Amino acid sequence: MKKTDAYQLDMTTGALLPKMLRFALPLMASSLLQLLFNAADIAVVGKFAGDNSLAAVGSTSSLINLMTNLFLGLSTGANVLSAKYIGAGDKKRTEKVVHTAITVSLLCGLILTLIGVAFAPQILSLMKSPGGVIGLASLYLRVYFLGMPAMMFYNFGSSLLRSKGDTRRPLYFLTAAGILNVLLNLLFVIVFHMDVAGVALATILSQYMSAVLILRCLMTEKDEAFRLVLQKLGIDKTTLIGLVRIGLPAGLQGTVFSLSNVVIQSSINSFGEIIVAGSSAAASIEGFVWVSMNAFHQAALTFTSQNIGGKKYSRINKIFLRAQGCAITAGLVFGNLAFLFGRPLLRIYTDTPASIEAGMVRLSIICTTYCLCGMMDAIVGSIRGMGYGVTPTIVSMLGACGLRLLWIATLFQLPQYHTPEALFFSYPVSWTLTFLAHLVCFMFMRRRFPKKDELNQPL
Repeated sequence: MKKTDAYQLDMTTGALLPKMLRFALPLMASSLLQLLFNAADIAVVGKFAGDNSLAAVGSTSSLINLMTNLFLGLSTGANVLSAKYIGAGDKKRTEKVVHTAITVSLLCGLILTLIGVAFAPQILSLMKSPGGVIGLASLYLRVYFLGMPAMMFYNFGSSLLRSKGDTRRPLYFLTAAGILNVLLNLLFVIVFHMDVAGVALATILSQYMSAVLILRCLMTEKDEAFRLVLQKLGIDKTTLIGLVRIGLPAGLQGTVFSLSNVVIQSSINSFGEIIVAGSSAAASIEGFVWVSMNAFHQAALTFTSQNIGGKKYSRINKIFLRAQGCAITAGLVFGNLAFLFGRPLLRIYTDTPASIEAGMVRLSIICTTYCLCGMMDAIVGSIRGMGYGVTPTIVSMLGACGLRLLWIATLFQLPQYHTPEALFFSYPVSWTLTFLAHLVCFMFMRRRFPKKDELNQPL
């Protein structure tokens, strides 16, 4: 392989599993580092500012996901389109995807900043955040959302790099940003006593650092189709339609999932600050397990897109099966390890025994069954990689989110089931039913493509 291709991965030829692991493992590590931003926030405030500050920061995670997932879904569209054009060898369309996606990322970041800064207290009130933490939570959110342009830019940029198999450079960038985030957390909270504002400021400064690094990477790309030229920034109408067609349903799915989580968070908030603190700490630990599985969702998405672009249709089923196997393995191993070492892990976030026990309840139900979520996400990656955006969104809205909301509106209202445990059990049940529905969709959609490859296609 030429030096100029050192970061590119040909997904249309050769053995799949080694290449999927080469793609997924750096992505997994990158995602883990990105989670450390919020985990470091929660751990530092829990240790050095108290449970009220811990609950304030932890209770915002569902809201942050709700507000960002819609826009981040568009980066999925950029990944699918770019990977498809790479597989087809279409450099002109690849260039249009790069510049349209980056322009869209900056606009999305500005919109999120305006919404977050202006309406943070009102949204938290709707979520029924405990009165003792809503002021701190509002302050944290307002500072945090000042970093949205950088967050969006980084995620769109790294999504474009993933489309050609480059998951290593985003890992390098986040390593540097993650170290900066932890150091600034300690400085702002312990030395300057800035509480939740300090951890939010540390997070956004590290996000801007990662954004600058990804900007430099894109502007110095040796592949002209991938090189970002500031003068070419703008929106190509045809490309935008493609981004929206694939990415908007993905964003809506993430938003609806987050909405159901916000409803569940609101129900958890009703149990008081001890339960909120324990659940927030456990949710942070769960996040590390989820990203280990989600790396194979991204692998299924990108590998499927590139092979369809290159008309290597015989590899679609193989990609699906290997992504499922990897996601299941990651979920079983990391999920059960998180539960087995739950108490020492929770002590990183809080020293309050009651909060630790509340966190263990959540871990015992969700982490031990998390492989079901991995299966559901991986099959969605395969479906979206085939170019279908609307169907998996509808299935997820009805199967997972709708069921959770129905669960809260019915079963949870019964006195004997009005418990945190009853809330948490809605997750594995919804994952199972939604995966089965997606499986039917995958089998139907796969039949629309030929079984055999078409030869002599440019790669």
